[in-house]
Amino acid sequence: MSKTLVIAEKPSVAQDIVRALTPMAGKFDKHEEHFENDQYVVTSAVGHLVEIQAPEEFDVKRGKWSFANLPVIPPRFDLKPVDKTKTRLNAVVKQAKRKDVTQLINACDAGREGELIFRLIEQYAGGAKPLGKPVKRLWLQSMTPQAIRDGFDQLRTEEQMQGLADAARSRSEADWLVGINGTRAMTAFNSQGGGFFLTTVGRVQTPTLSLVVEREEKIRKFISRDYWEIHASFAAQAGQYPGKWFDPAWKKNPNDAEQRADRVWSEAQAHAIADASRGQAATVTEESRPTTQAPGQLFDLTSLQREANGKFGFSAKTTLSLAQSLYERHKALTYPRTDSRALPEDYVPVAKQTLEMLAGSGMAHLAPHARTAIEGHYVRPNKRIFDNAKVSDHFAIIPTLQAPSGLSEAEQKLYDLVVRRFLAVFFPSAEYLVTTRISKVEQAGQTHHFKTEGKVLVKPGWLAIYGKEAADEVQDAKEGDKGQNLVPVQPGEKPLANEVDAKGLKTKPPARYSEATLLGAMESAGKQVEDEDMREAMQEKGLGTPATRAATIEGLLAEKYMLRDGRELIPTAKAFQLMTLLRGLDVKELARADLTGEWEYKLTQMEKGLLPRATFMQEIAAMTERMVKKAKEYDRDTIPGDYATLSAPCPNCGGVVKENYRRYACVGKPGAEGCGFSFGKSPAGRTFEPQEAEQLLSERKIGPLDGFRSKAGWPFTSEIVLKYDDEAHNYKLEFDFGDDKAEETGELVEFTDPPLGACPICGAEVHEHGSNYVCAKAVPTAAQPVPSCTFKSGKIILQQPVERAQMEKLLATGKTDLLDKFVSMRTRRAFKAHLAWDAEAGKVNFEFAPSKFPPRKPAAGGTTKTIATGASRTSAGGLKDLKKPATAKKAPAQKTAAKAAAPRKAAAGKAPSAALAAVIGTEPVARPAAVKKLWEYIKAQNLQDPKDKRTIVADDKLRAVFGKDSAGMFELAGLLGPHLG
Repeated sequence: MSKTLVIAEKPSVAQDIVRALTPMAGKFDKHEEHFENDQYVVTSAVGHLVEIQAPEEFDVKRGKWSFANLPVIPPRFDLKPVDKTKTRLNAVVKQAKRKDVTQLINACDAGREGELIFRLIEQYAGGAKPLGKPVKRLWLQSMTPQAIRDGFDQLRTEEQMQGLADAARSRSEADWLVGINGTRAMTAFNSQGGGFFLTTVGRVQTPTLSLVVEREEKIRKFISRDYWEIHASFAAQAGQYPGKWFDPAWKKNPNDAEQRADRVWSEAQAHAIADASRGQAATVTEESRPTTQAPGQLFDLTSLQREANGKFGFSAKTTLSLAQSLYERHKALTYPRTDSRALPEDYVPVAKQTLEMLAGSGMAHLAPHARTAIEGHYVRPNKRIFDNAKVSDHFAIIPTLQAPSGLSEAEQKLYDLVVRRFLAVFFPSAEYLVTTRISKVEQAGQTHHFKTEGKVLVKPGWLAIYGKEAADEVQDAKEGDKGQNLVPVQPGEKPLANEVDAKGLKTKPPARYSEATLLGAMESAGKQVEDEDMREAMQEKGLGTPATRAATIEGLLAEKYMLRDGRELIPTAKAFQLMTLLRGLDVKELARADLTGEWEYKLTQMEKGLLPRATFMQEIAAMTERMVKKAKEYDRDTIPGDYATLSAPCPNCGGVVKENYRRYACVGKPGAEGCGFSFGKSPAGRTFEPQEAEQLLSERKIGPLDGFRSKAGWPFTSEIVLKYDDEAHNYKLEFDFGDDKAEETGELVEFTDPPLGACPICGAEVHEHGSNYVCAKAVPTAAQPVPSCTFKSGKIILQQPVERAQMEKLLATGKTDLLDKFVSMRTRRAFKAHLAWDAEAGKVNFEFAPSKFPPRKPAAGGTTKTIATGASRTSAGGLKDLKKPATAKKAPAQKTAAKAAAPRKAAAGKAPSAALAAVIGTEPVARPAAVKKLWEYIKAQNLQDPKDKRTIVADDKLRAVFGKDSAGMFELAGLLGPHLG
C-alpha cells in the first residue's frame, strides 16, 4: 500500500500534525525518528539540515583569503549536510527513499525559509537524479488541530509554489555569493599589510549596519545650538491657563530643520518678548473642532517587534522566539513570521468566533472588551482589516480560537499585546474635542502671539481597552495636550499675562537607533516613513524579511559591529572602518540601504511569478564581480574618510597622532615631519575604538582586551603595550600575555575598588586586580608585604568573561550562574558550565549541568561507554577529555579474517601516578597526550614565567610532578616518564 511522507520543519509540528490527523486517518505508531500509520509517514527536520556549497572543483582549499582566487561564482551549487544534524537528515532521507512512499507533503513553515528547507532536503535525497515523487504543499497559518485538518483538505500544488521556491533558492544563493566573495575580498584587502583581519559582509547585514553608522555620524557631527522658548501663564476669571509664544508668519526653512515657529535664536530677543508681554492683558480668540484617532492596524512581525521593544525592552530575537512559542507550543497565536497587517476577506466569521473565545475565557482584563465588541456587532467587513489585496502568503498576527494556559510572564505580556490590538481594531475611533486658543498681547505697537492647545477625550472608543495606559502610551500625544482641559475665557475678557519667562534650551542630535526604530528603518530601507499606510507600501523594498531581521541584528552584535547600551544600538570602530572601506571602494549596494532594498523587492516579485530567477541571479553575479574588482584594483595608499586626530601626543617625539584607514601615525609637531611612530588600528583582527587608542597612547598600555584572532583564526585575549625598541629607536605595539606583575616585582598593591566578597580560603577580602580576581592576602600590600594566600581567578577564562556580579555570586553562594561562552582549548568548541569553588582542590573549577539526554542503551551483544549524566567538576583551567561512545566501523571483507586471527595489542596508554593524575586525570594515557594535557593545564593556570615563557613556574600540583619549583618546557616529557606506568 502506497503512503504519503509528510516532512515538517520541527519535531513539535510533526507531533501536532499527527494529533490532528489521527481522528481522520487512524492511529499512528511512534518510531525513533518518525510516526506512521496505513496512510501517512510523518517526520521532521530540525530547521536547516542541508546547506549550499560550491562544487568540489570550484571550492578553494588554500588561499581563499587571497584576491588570486576571487570572485567565486560557480555555475551551480552542490549540497552538504549541516554537521550537527546529519543523523536527522539521514533519517528523513531514508523515509523519502522508501519504495512504498509515493508522494511527499512539504509541511515546513509557511514562508520562504520553510520552502527552502524542504526543497534542499528533497534535492539531497534524490542525489544525482531527482527523487521523482510528486510534492504537495501544506500551508498553515494556525496550528490548531482544525486548522491543520483544513490545510490537508486544501493542499497546494508544486506549480503554485514555484515562485516561492525560486525566490527561496535565489535568496540563499545571493547571500552565499555576496557573503563569501564580499567577506573574502574585504578580508584580503584589510590583511594586505600583514596579519589576518576578518571582515565579514552580507547582502542584508551590511546595508543594515550602514543605517546605524550613518545615524552615529550625524550624532557625532551635530553641533548643538542655543535657542529660547517663551512660556506664559494667563490669569482668566475661571483660573490660570498656559501659553507658548509663536510667530504666526513663520515658514518652514528647507535648509534648516531646527527652525520652528516657537523658537527664538537670540537670548536678547527672547527676554525682550518676555519683558514686553509680562503684566499685559491679552485678547483671546478660540477655535474648537472635533477630531478622531483610529486604532493601530493589526500586527505583522516587524510592528510587533517594534512595539514589544518600546514597551517591554524585548529584543527582536526575544519577541520572535516568544511569538513562535505562542504559535507552535501553545497554539495561541497565528503564524508570526508575516509581513501582512490585514486578514482575508472571508475571515469575518473566524474573527467573531475568536471574540467569543476571548469573551468566555478567564482573562478578566480582556473578556469584558470582547463581550462589548460582540454585543455592539463591531465585527463587520472593513477594508482596513479584511483585505485580500493586503494579504501575502500569511495574514496578520492574531489570537487563535484556543485560549492559552501556562504562559510564562513574557509570553503573557506578548499575548496580551496581540489580543489588545486585535480587540482595538474593531472598536470605534476615539473622539476628541481639540481647542486651539490664541492669546495676543499688544505692547508698544507690537503684537506677541501665544498658543494654547487643549485636547479633551469625548468618547474613548478603542482607548477603553488600554485603560490608564491610553493617555501616555497609546495616544502618543505631544507634550501639553494629554487630555488637558482648558479653563474657559468669557467673551470680551482679557486675561492677564502674569508670568512670562524665557526658557533657554539646546537643540538635540538625532536619537540613536533602538531595535524598534532600526526594525522600522530596515522595513523602509532607511527612508524615514512615519505614516503607517505609506510604510506598508514601502515594505516590499525593505531590508530582509520580518522573519530574518532579528537574526540580522543579532549577527551584527555577534560580529562586534554594534553593541547594546541599554536600548541603544551603538556602532563600533570596526563598523566605521568597514563603511569607510565600502565608500572608498564605491561599493554602493552594500554601503546604501535603499539600493539593497531593491534586491528584496525583486525577490518578492519573483515569489509572485513576475521576475525570472535567472535575471535576478545574473544581476547578483554582476554585483559580486564589480565588488571584488573594486577591491582588487584599488591603487591608492589609503581609503579616503573622515579620520580622527588624537589628543594624546606621540610617545616618541610629542608630535600629533592622526588616524588613517589602516593606522594611527605621528605626523610631527607643527612645521615638522613625523618621527615614523605608528601602530595598526586592527592588530590581530580587533579594531581599536578611538578612546582605546587615546588610552594606549597616554598610558602606554591597555587591557586585557578580547576579540583578537590568531593567524589560524582562533580568538584570544591579551593586554596591549607600547614598548621602546632600541634598534628602531621608536615605540612599537606588542601583545602582553603576562600575568599581574606584583608577585614577581614585590611592588605593593593598593586596592581602590570595593571588595567582592570573602576569600573562600582565608576569609580576607577579594578584589579586582589586573586581569584577575585575587584575595587581598595573595598579593603584597602595605598591610602584608609577604603574600599568605593563593586565591586567584581570571576575569576571562577560556574566552568567557567573568563579570564582577558573577564572581560576587560565586563567593557568596559557591558558584556562578550557567555561563555559555567557554571555548575548549582542545576542541575549539563552545560549552556551558558553572564556575564553582572546589574546596578539595583549593581552586575555582567547572561544574557541568546534568545532561538532558539519558545515556544510550548498549546495542544487543555489545557494550557502549557512557558518560555520567550527573553534574561533574573539572578544573576551570582546562577541560577533562571526555570520550564519546565507541562505535564499531565495518572492516573491509578481505581484512576481516586477518584481523580476527591477529592477537589484540594492549592499550598504548599508561596509568598516571597519583601526582600526575591530580593534573591530567586518572585515565590511561600515552606520553604525547600527557604532555599535551599538561600544557593545557599550564596555559589555563598562567604558569609560564612572564619574563621567560619557556620556563614553567610550578604550583602545588606541578611541584609534586616536577620535584622542584620550576622546569623548562623541553624537560616536560622526561619529567613525566617516572609518572607513567
